[in-house]
Amino acid sequence: MKVKRGDVVLLDHPFSTGGGSKVRPVLVVQGDRDNARLTNTIVAMITRTIRRVGQVDTQLLIDITTAEGQTTGLKTTSAVNCSSLFTVSEQLLRKKIGELPPALVQQVNDCLRAALGIP
Repeated sequence: MKVKRGDVVLLDHPFSTGGGSKVRPVLVVQGDRDNARLTNTIVAMITRTIRRVGQVDTQLLIDITTAEGQTTGLKTTSAVNCSSLFTVSEQLLRKKIGELPPALVQQVNDCLRAALGIP
């Protein structure tokens, strides 16, 4: 499945112990040029745990009660955790459920800069 930067997709995420997996939403953060030519993509985890939003610069709130939040396809208000990045095979991507509008992608850029220590 080919994806674009800003897509919210469901990932069949393997457990770190190696036994089993869980389907979770993720945000595609890799650039579109690499998404078009590679079979792997870089994603940021999306979590329902939102207590750290506002306390750390590496998380972005996605409020599904807003027009922007509704475009994501998420079922609950969540946070994009830019401290939790993974490179995954596109074979593990199940389906696109939505996308972030450009204004939220710009905010994700800020969170990624904070997570990676880029001024």
